[in-house]
Amino acid sequence: MIYRKSILLLGCMVLLAGTAFGQAQDIERKKIARTTMKFLNVSADPRAAALGDAMTAVDGGSSALFYNPAGMSGQTSFVNLTVSQVDWFVDTKYNFASLALRPADGRWGVFGFSLIAVDYGEFEETIRADNEAGFIDLGTFSPSSLSFGVGYARTLTDRFSIGAHVKYANQDLGNSVMSAGDELDRAANEESVIAYDFGMLYRTGFRSLTFAAAARNFAPEVEYEEESYELPLLLKIGMSMDVMDFTNMSRDMHSFVVSIDTESPRDYQEQIKIGGEYTFMETISFRAGYIFPTDQQGINAGVGIHRTIAGMRIGGDYAYTDFGVFEAVHRIGLQVSL
Repeated sequence: MIYRKSILLLGCMVLLAGTAFGQAQDIERKKIARTTMKFLNVSADPRAAALGDAMTAVDGGSSALFYNPAGMSGQTSFVNLTVSQVDWFVDTKYNFASLALRPADGRWGVFGFSLIAVDYGEFEETIRADNEAGFIDLGTFSPSSLSFGVGYARTLTDRFSIGAHVKYANQDLGNSVMSAGDELDRAANEESVIAYDFGMLYRTGFRSLTFAAAARNFAPEVEYEEESYELPLLLKIGMSMDVMDFTNMSRDMHSFVVSIDTESPRDYQEQIKIGGEYTFMETISFRAGYIFPTDQQGINAGVGIHRTIAGMRIGGDYAYTDFGVFEAVHRIGLQVSL
């Protein structure tokens, strides 16, 4: 009976995801590249980035909140803490932190907390003027973005897991400045919104084969001045498997997880994401991923080292992403589990 219910739930999720994919395609044709708060979709975790963000069907710790909240259900430790930083273009820095708690040995599910803070640096503020320079220098301003949320994941059966993530997002783009004679009128461009993420995982029972679906950034429109923008909704379906299941090699010695995601965003064309992670002795991992189609993003690669010391699992991860004519993006992260 439980097995039948799991199959029914999986079928409903896939049907809903397919319907949402169709709606997202209609939205894309109408409003391509018209979304706001894009910082919510920057890949947070170096492991995920190295896999080309093909993380929908991959179990994770607290960082699963940024990809598929149902992935937290695979956590086996009582607490998992992850912090990471992304060196983005033009000296922009994304800072991420996530915490997951698994009380009562998982009988109450897994509770998660997330934080995103973006440092865009300082920008010169000017306004056009009829003078020799053609503008008036107003000094500098510093835009900012912030998000924090609470998530929950639970294993309903030995194969089926669900998760959700509620987050508050704020973006301050600085002031609009208008000249009114000798006076300058300023208007704030700061907006906040509550957004929602949902996800599910289904472990098929055929070796380690897992299917998953997730939807991120459900939210009402945000209005700046007279223009309204939607958040960057993402709808994803993925699968993963450890291909070492087809060999006689010990899983404690060798693991090679392959994951594939199909992603339908609100503001650009659909993508396929493929990632692979080879882990030796549950200690060192080598990762690579590829996303297509893209204009500039090329190969993704990374490495991670994780060790258990005195009952504490400690690790560090690094990811490199090639962006063609733009500068490469580097990510570093630290993880602690107890």
